[in-house]
Amino acid sequence: MAESAAAGKKLIRVDVSSDTICPWCLVGKRNLDKAIAASNERFNFEVRWHPFFLHPSLPKEGMNKLQFYKDLCGPRVDGVVARMTEVFRGLGLNYNLSGLTGNTLDSHRLIYYAGKQGSDKQNDLVEELFLGYFTQAKYIGDREFLLECAQKVGLEGAAEFLGDPNNGLQEVMEDLDKYSSNITGVPYYVLNGKVKLSGGQPSEAFLRAFEAAAN
Repeated sequence: MAESAAAGKKLIRVDVSSDTICPWCLVGKRNLDKAIAASNERFNFEVRWHPFFLHPSLPKEGMNKLQFYKDLCGPRVDGVVARMTEVFRGLGLNYNLSGLTGNTLDSHRLIYYAGKQGSDKQNDLVEELFLGYFTQAKYIGDREFLLECAQKVGLEGAAEFLGDPNNGLQEVMEDLDKYSSNITGVPYYVLNGKVKLSGGQPSEAFLRAFEAAAN
């Protein structure tokens, strides 16, 4: 009976364009996950993550995260940080600006690789990357951190894959062109190819979008 009911549920595919150093992408993910959990009895879901580079010129070796935000936001930085700290606290998370920020290409290569082993594994990996970078001061470009996240979600062959800098590079760039070339910011969501949302939307917005996407 359960299998029959599941087979009869409408599939909602959610394509998410995001960057692993975008705090609103984590906020949106948490709210999306909450909405999916509340709708699992009505719909089946497939969530796929696609790359976006908020700051493609950031160095691979990394730079001080707080200084980067000071340079980016100027006199608004204290207000921006206070706002994100408050939003994260509402999710039960500690917004941590310690450590480094930098180029996110390797994280997107790893996310692509995880997707080859299933959308659930990819979604779990994205969660670990976000939590490490935003709450534990991990550096998104650190190979050891990336492999630690891969191990946590049971992603096999990650070390070998990341070991060759060409692995996944073409696929990431193709994905970027296909899903993210016409947008200017993230997170950005497309549900069943027709319903589009942007920003760190609340769970209620996703619930409404599920209904629209299912029709």
